[in-house]
Parts: sequence; C-alpha cells; structure tokens
Amino acid sequence: MWLAAAAAALLVAGLGLALFWIPEIEGDPAFPIFYLHVPVALTAYACFGWAAWKALRLLWTRESPYDLESYTAVHMGVIFGILTLVTGSIWAKYTWGQWWVWSSRQLVLFLVLFLFYSAYFMLRYSVEPGPRRANMSAVYALFGIVLLPVSFLAIRLAEDVIHPPPVVVTRDGPQITDELMLVFLICLAGMLALAAALYTNELAGKRLDGSLRELRESLQ
Repeated sequence: MWLAAAAAALLVAGLGLALFWIPEIEGDPAFPIFYLHVPVALTAYACFGWAAWKALRLLWTRESPYDLESYTAVHMGVIFGILTLVTGSIWAKYTWGQWWVWSSRQLVLFLVLFLFYSAYFMLRYSVEPGPRRANMSAVYALFGIVLLPVSFLAIRLAEDVIHPPPVVVTRDGPQITDELMLVFLICLAGMLALAAALYTNELAGKRLDGSLRELRESLQ
C-alpha cells in the first residue's frame, strides 16, 4: 500500500512540476512528455533486468518461487514497454511529424527488445507447467539480458541523440538544467515505485491463486 501511495505522490508531484513549473522548451511544445516517456522506458529496462536476476536465482538454486517472480517481472516489463512505444510515438509525431522512424536505431532496437520479451509468453505457455517450463522460461529471460545493454547503448550513442530535438542527452552527458534533472528524477522515482507496487500486487495475487489451486486439488 505504501508503495502505491509513494508512487502516486511522486508522479503527481513530478508531472505537476513538469507541466506548470518547467518552462516550455523552444521548438518542442511536447517536451513535457520527456518526463513520462523516459522514466517509463527506464522502468521497463529495470523490470527486464529484475526478471533476469530472478531467472538466474532459479537456475542457481532450483527454488521454484523464483519462476513466478521472474514471470511477473517480465509481465511488468512488457506493460511498461508498451507504454514506452506509445509515448515515444506521440513525442515523435509532435517533433518529427511521424509516428515512427525506421531509420532511428534506438527506436528499432527497443521494438526488437519488446518483441523478444513478448515472445516469452508464447514459449512459456507452449510447455506444460513444471520444472521444464520454469527452466526454459528462466533461460529465455536470462538470455534477454544481453539485449538490454545493446538497446541502451544504441540510445546513448545514437547520432540523432537520445530523443527528438531539442538535444536532451548527448555523448557528453545531460544537456538539461539542474531543475529539469530534479523533476526528471522525481518522475523516475515515481515510475519505479509504481512498477514495484504493481509487481508486488500481481505477485501476491498469483501466489494466492496458486495456493487456492493446490487446495482444490488436495480436496478432490
């Protein structure tokens, strides 16, 4: 509950500051979406990274609870991945005049990352529940961690900077003021707290469903 409250407070504060305190960037009236789009994208990376860590723990310890934790983290990552693509397309439409630019490496690589993790569910549900499915899912989620630095570095090293003009982050580092960075960090903290709250809630629900299923099976 406290995670949800913290997420709500941070996001309301961050987005409120972005809309009413931060001045409009010249030439980009849609710039405030930066405070939503980038935290969402970084949260998706964090969820996929957490899924890989839980997958590694499963393969290392063979403890079955890690399978559900890894699966839930992938699910959260895919949700935030969808939000990343949607908000990124909106921003691109306002600044580039197009919803999608295939020549942009960072856009295409994030789409590849998203599709890779979306395929995780097809693999998982094509196998009967049990240790085999858990191990296959874990290997897949762990392999996906290779795509995370590739996607992130493509963003950092892209010639057309991280996002549409104006320049936000270049190879030389952030090109924004301390005030803008403060608001960005507040929004990022809020988005991470939101992901943690959703993850905890979904995981608790799935564990409860599993316990009820086992109880029904034992009574039959």
